[in-house]
Formats: sequence, C-alpha cells, structure tokens
Amino acid sequence: MKPVVCSVFFIVIIAIHLQAQRFGGNSPAVKWKQVNTSVAKIIYPEGMDSFAIRVANIVERLNDITLPTIGEQQKKISIVLHPNTIISNGYVGLGPFRSEFYLTPDQNSFELGSIRWQDMLAIHEYRHVQQYSNFNVGLSKAFHTLFGQNGQALANAITVPNWFFEGDAVFQETLVSQQGRGRLPFFYNDYRSLWLANKTYSYMKLRNGSLRDFTPDHYRLGYMLVAYGREKYGDDFWKKVTHDAAAFKGLFYPFQKAVKQYSGKSFKTFTKEAVTYFKNQSTLHSEPQVKEQPTNQSTARPLPRHFTGDQQFPSYSEDESIVYVNSSYKEIPAFILKKGTEERKIRVKDVSIDNQFSYGNGRIVYASYRPATRWGWNDYNELQVLDVTTGNQKTITHHSKYFSPGISKDGKKIVAVYSQPGEKTRLHLLDADNGTVISELPNKEDLFYTYPEFISDTQVITAARMPSGQMAMVLVNTKDGSTNYLTPASYRVMGSPVVQHDTIYFTAAGKQYDELFALTTTDKKIFRLAVPANGIGVYQPAVGNNSIVFSSFTANGYRLQESGKSSITWEEVAGSEWGEPAGDFGINLTKNKAAGLLASVPSQKFSSEKYPQTAGLFNFHSIYPYVDDPNYTLSVVGNNVLNTMESELFFTYNRNEQYKQVGFNGTYGGLYPYLSVGVNYTIDRKDFIDASHPNPVYWNEGQANIGLSIPLNLSKGKNITGLTFGADYVLKNVRYKGYYKDSFNNFNLAYINSYISFSNQIQQARQQIYPHLAQSVYINYRNAIQKVEANQFLASGSFYWPGLFATHSFVVNLAYQHRDTLNQYRFSNSFPFSRGYESPNLRNMYKWGVNYHLPLAYPDWGFGGMVYFQRIRANLFYDYTVGTVAYNNGARLETDFRSTGAEIFFDTKWWNQLPVNFGFRYSHLLDRDLFGGTGAERFEFVLPVNLFQR
Repeated sequence: MKPVVCSVFFIVIIAIHLQAQRFGGNSPAVKWKQVNTSVAKIIYPEGMDSFAIRVANIVERLNDITLPTIGEQQKKISIVLHPNTIISNGYVGLGPFRSEFYLTPDQNSFELGSIRWQDMLAIHEYRHVQQYSNFNVGLSKAFHTLFGQNGQALANAITVPNWFFEGDAVFQETLVSQQGRGRLPFFYNDYRSLWLANKTYSYMKLRNGSLRDFTPDHYRLGYMLVAYGREKYGDDFWKKVTHDAAAFKGLFYPFQKAVKQYSGKSFKTFTKEAVTYFKNQSTLHSEPQVKEQPTNQSTARPLPRHFTGDQQFPSYSEDESIVYVNSSYKEIPAFILKKGTEERKIRVKDVSIDNQFSYGNGRIVYASYRPATRWGWNDYNELQVLDVTTGNQKTITHHSKYFSPGISKDGKKIVAVYSQPGEKTRLHLLDADNGTVISELPNKEDLFYTYPEFISDTQVITAARMPSGQMAMVLVNTKDGSTNYLTPASYRVMGSPVVQHDTIYFTAAGKQYDELFALTTTDKKIFRLAVPANGIGVYQPAVGNNSIVFSSFTANGYRLQESGKSSITWEEVAGSEWGEPAGDFGINLTKNKAAGLLASVPSQKFSSEKYPQTAGLFNFHSIYPYVDDPNYTLSVVGNNVLNTMESELFFTYNRNEQYKQVGFNGTYGGLYPYLSVGVNYTIDRKDFIDASHPNPVYWNEGQANIGLSIPLNLSKGKNITGLTFGADYVLKNVRYKGYYKDSFNNFNLAYINSYISFSNQIQQARQQIYPHLAQSVYINYRNAIQKVEANQFLASGSFYWPGLFATHSFVVNLAYQHRDTLNQYRFSNSFPFSRGYESPNLRNMYKWGVNYHLPLAYPDWGFGGMVYFQRIRANLFYDYTVGTVAYNNGARLETDFRSTGAEIFFDTKWWNQLPVNFGFRYSHLLDRDLFGGTGAERFEFVLPVNLFQR
C-alpha cells in the first residue's frame, strides 16, 4: 500500500532507489481487458469484469469529491488488477506512472479492516494518484522536464515526506468509508506501546526506523500528523503545504517552512502537538487491562532496553505446555514448545506470509509461501503438518491457495480458507495426513472467512466479512455450509476464535483497544473480558483448564501473557452497544462532505474492450544512473504498463579498462523464455597483450546481440532460491587504434555468451548482515564461433555461514577464470580480483577470499533531516589470487596477489527515505601490484552493488 518512487538521487555520488517490481510475471495465455473512464484505465484479466467496474466507479466518485483537498490537477492513471498473487498489497508508482492492485484480501482484519479489499485498494491508492498529479509543480516540474517521471519522484521524495503520502491515503480510507485504519485500535498500538514504556524517540528515529528498537511505521506517524493538521487547520491545510513544498518554495526545508507558514507553529512544535493530541485521546492509564507489569510478578523488573522479539499465536498442548512462534531482530521465526520455564525449539518455520498456525494432538498445521516457478504474478500457500515431538514436517497440499488453517483436536482433520481468483472464498475440509479434500462447503452469502476453527465434526466457527464490510462471528455447518450468525453484523473487526465447552473466546475491537470477548453458544450472549495484561490489546487467545494465554503488544514486541481465569472479570455487552460505529479517536470526520462517500458510489456500467499485451511497449519515462562495478551507466529507461518490456538507451563507463560505451537494450518478458536484443558501440577498449607490446593496445567495438533467458523461482520451504540461465548470440566488429593499430588486423567475430546464475538462502533476520546460510554462484562462458578463435570461462561464487554471534557472518568467495592464449580477441574482464590491486585480464586466474562481517554500532542518529545512520558495520578480509603473468623474457609464471584489510560500511537513509549503503576500504597488499600503482597501502571509497537497484 505504498507509493513506489523510482528516483534519481544526487549527492556526492548519484544513486537510485527503486521499489522492485515483478517483471513479466503473467502467462501469455492471460487475456487482458480494459475499462476506460475519464480518470483511469482499469486493465484486468478476462473474468474480473465486476472487480474492474467496481474500481472504476469508486475512482470516478473519488475524483469528483476528494480531489479539491489536495489540488486541482488530475492525471489519468492505468490501474492493473492482479488476482493470482496471494500477497495483499497495492502501489502507485512513477516511472512509469501506473498502479497495481494485488486482489487477494488479508486474513488479518485488525490491521487493514474488513471493508471489501478492492474498495480499500481503490480508496487508498487513488489518493496517491491525486497526490502525484498535484505535486508536479515548480522545481518538481522542472525535475520532471529534465529527468522524466523519476525526476518528479526525486523532487517529491526530497520535499514531501513519505509519511504524508501514506498518512493522507489512510485519512482518505477513514474519511470515505465506515472504517479505515484511522478507526482501528490496532493502528495505534505501536505508539501506545512506546507511551506506555516511556520511550521518547526523536523525529528522525521515528521517520527512519531502527535496527535495534521497535519504531512505528510511517503510515501511523503520517495519519496522526495529517489528521491533526486537517482537524486543527482545515481541510485545505495540507493542500497548501504540499503545493509549496513540491514547488520548493523556500528551497531549503520547504515542507517544514510551509507547515510553519500555514499553522503558525514551527515544524517541531507542530509534530509534538499532533502526537500529544492523539496520546491524550487514548484512555491508556484508565484502561483496566493495561498494567506496567504482569500481575503474577511480585517484584517489578525493568523492561528490556531494546526490541526483544515477537511471541505469537500461543496454543495449549494436552499437558498445558504452550506452543508458539518466536521471532526477533536476531532470529528468524521458529516454533517453540514451552513447558514451565524450559523452552525447546521445534523447528524453524518455513517462509510464510504470516505467523498463524493451529495446534491439535501433537500436530501443527500452517500455510507456507511458495512462488510459481515461472510466472511471478502467481504464488501459493501450501499446507504443512509438523509433528511437535519429532520436528518432522510434511507438505500435504501442492500449488494450493489455502489460508489460516485450523486443525481438529484429534489432529485428523483440517479446515482452511480456500481462495481462488475471481471466486467466492470457501471452506475446505481436508485429511490432515495427506491433504485430500474431504468436502468443499458452499458459500451462498459470499462471505469472506477468516481464522476458522473446529467446534465439532459438524461445526466450524469463523470470523466472517460480509460484502458490506461488516463482520460477524459465524457457525458453519460442515455438512451443507449453512451459516448461523452468533453476533450482530457490525464494523467491529474480530478474529482468532477459540472454543472451550459451550463458550467461544475471540478478539474484537473495542472503543479504544482490541479486547478479549466471550460468547456463549447456548444463548448468544456476548461478554467483555477484563484481562490483566502487560501490553496493548489481547490477541490470539488460547484457553486452558484454568488459565488463558494470549499475545499482547509492547514496545519490545508481541509478548506472551498468561492469566488465571479467576482473575478475569466478565461484563455482558448489550446488542445495541455491539453495533455502535467504530471510534474516530478524536478526529471529527462527519464535517467533511466526503464522509461515508463509499456508501453512495453508483453502480454505473462501463463497457470493456480487449487490451493488447503489446500496448505501449516502448514507453521511455526516465533517466537514471546504475552501478554494477566496474560499470557505471547513465540510462534512459522505459517500461510498459504491464511490465513485460524493459527498454534502455545507455552510456557506460568501465572503471577497469576506462572504455566508453553507448547502446540500446531491450527485454521482452511477455513470453517464455524472455527475449532480449541489444546494440552498442564501445570506444577505447584496452588491454596489455604481452612483453612485445609493453604499452596498452586500444580498439573500438560495435556489437549486436540477441538472446534467450529462462528465470526460474525455485523457492520452497525454508529456502529462497533462484536460477537463471540463458545464452546470447553476439556479432562484434573490432577496429584497432592508437600506437599498435597497424600491428593487428581489424576483424569481425561472432560468439556465444552462455551463463548460469544461481542463488539460494534461508530467511534473514533484521539485524543479520547476511543470511546464516546462503550460496550465490555465477558461471559464464564466451566462445567465438567464426572469424577468430577466442574463449573465456568465469566461475565465481560466495558462500555464507553464521559467525560467532547471531548477527555476524562468515563469507567465503571463490572464483576461477581462464581465457585462450591466441590473443586474437580479448573478452571484457569481470573477475573479482584481490581487493586493492588493479584488475588485469590474465590467462588463468583463481581466487579465494574470506570475510568476517560484524556490526559495530547502531547510532540511530542523523542531522538536518538529510542523512540518518542506522548501523555501522565492519568486514575483515583476506584475498588470495593466483594469476598467470607473462614477463618480458617470454616466461609465463603463476604469480600471487594477496591482500588483507578492513572495510567500514555505513547503512544510512538520505532525506529520511532513501536507503544508501556506502563505505571505506583499507587494503594492505602482501605482494607487488604489477599492473597498478606503487606502495602496499590502498584506500578506497566503496559503493556496494546494491546501492543501485533496478
């Protein structure tokens, strides 16, 4: 739900930060259609017409009513609907200007609400469209003119904070619907946990986050500031502020200056008053469930200083032990069995989109994430059954789309939410041993089921969302799918039901907090349970014989809380109270004419037509730099709306050989394999040939190439794995120049460039510099097939292991390169030579290197709103390269090139938004540099490859 900015970032160096997108991703068998309105083009797969028309109606209505609060300009947007991914998200991006909606709803109603998912996406994302349409002013417009859409994105990113983009969009959710995140108690938990723990962080820390402390995201900060600004200074306040800021009015710190101009308060005072306003709205200290310490502690202990970790989804086993999922900034998610004070790790959890699981009779069932092998816009949730005693796990469904599975008490049956694109969600009953579908329950009322659990063989309890966006706790008959509503329908979000005897316990939104409720099935009475807790909210309850265990949110993560049933008070909730509107947390939304707009969106019919897959293939939109050391490139780039075509006009400078290159590259991903074509011309390539030519030989090259590549995503279970292989047919024209131009014959050649790229890793915790186990291997073979004889083979790899501590990494680099000795043609050199040396292209080279990466400090400090330092880390290295060197006497000997040294890296954010990693390297050469400068001490400024993401 974030706007994607494809930005050019000018500081001492030129950098770019792009949100990674899924290139290609859809099978050519997908038939695309479009609905055109005056403000949007909705592009969607055939069969999703009702979704497209609904989105079209909503954005048309939003354009009429909500545009004036941000500006007067409206640029038409292309919105692409993606129904096949199980990820719940959406974005609006510049470069190119488009939006994409991921149509599968999230199971967690507390976080995003229960409004129909396509409605929520349309409301939220279309606000970003309105923002970008009106931020193309003043100097931002000049950047757009000079650098294209990425130029505007750069200017907007510098002047308008990302918290405004998201906070303003969340405000629109809350204003025009009956819900929105601004009405959900869960949305405020992050800041309330900090207030409860008396943690006061600087504005820059809240803006940029931390690698050691929990910090709320920019959505929450943004909503508080935006909502307060509109409440205090009127609906046009932010329109005036952002217009001046995007125009660079005042040039330096234009946003802060605009806030001061239109509020009369300094920016620091404004933000402090806004946060204090929401803090005062909270009934934090009078809420009976919130305590500073757990009630079962006789002596208060100080809370941990930094983030501890998340303990979620607890369940009682048969002997009242607790099974839960644990994760932290230092450790990846794992299942834990806690018996008394002793804990045992059962197994690391497979890659999953959430931490939900269900326990029954010694078995755990959960859904693990698996992407499709070929098509990036298709992925799956496969059911895993884990034996708690042995730690053995079995995959019982394949290429399935199951969510929130619940297992029966005897561990023999599973109920899971089954979601297929464009279809109603259904409940499937499955055999827990082999995943066989026992029955599929009909869903005549078009409910969206969340977190189902067995009550008996004939009944399932589930929290259900209605098409209206309201929710209810529902009993579903496993024989015929018929439903029995246990609670009145309301916009009160709920979930995580658990059953004991004739009582259903579940979490639901209260006026200020997400609270624990109980419902007696015999008379359908609802009770609010006041549970002593050390934290905010009562989530994922599990009920034992004498106690209840649940997860509560704190400034140090979700922490397990256990309370005796005798200490819990029950208060009956009247039916009229249950249906009351969600709270507004001190923001008067009714005074705006757009309030509740969603309920009045018309059902206008729009005609549809075919959308060609090849529409707008060459869509050049921006200029940006790209670094893949030793190559430095400036590109004019293009992408079509479906993101099946990448095109690029470029200029490249190679640091190793100091050559210049201009050309065009294009890749089409609408078919499989991908097809790539390119042409380029290279000026001043150079190399050292042999002792008879002591000076470098220079030449120019022209090249044309065509190739095929096959990218495969082999990720499964605990591993994230990718494999790409392909080949290019290259035609090259070589013309020598300079001192030796008459010593060599000009020639044409053709060669095959074949390559394999493989990467594999386990999950990586937040503070881990690298995964504890990973491999990255690249193999390249270039072989001339006519006119001349030339070949070159390169194999390189990096292998990652854990270091002495959880956040340390031990990395081994290996590489081997061999080329022919005929010297009829020299291929370019990409060998990772020992650090500190110049990088010659020798006949034979092999290298091994060792690295030890470790964090040094987490400053959480910045200045001037310009740069913020999250982490300082170091790498100690030793490189050993052996190369075959030709000497003046004609001898060829293997010569050592050894170096050792240290690197210091700074993980930073610039302008509170763009992550940039840079560092400094000191290398001590243990052998003479035969092809470079003198002296054994070398210092370098280092730009990691990941600085320039495409």
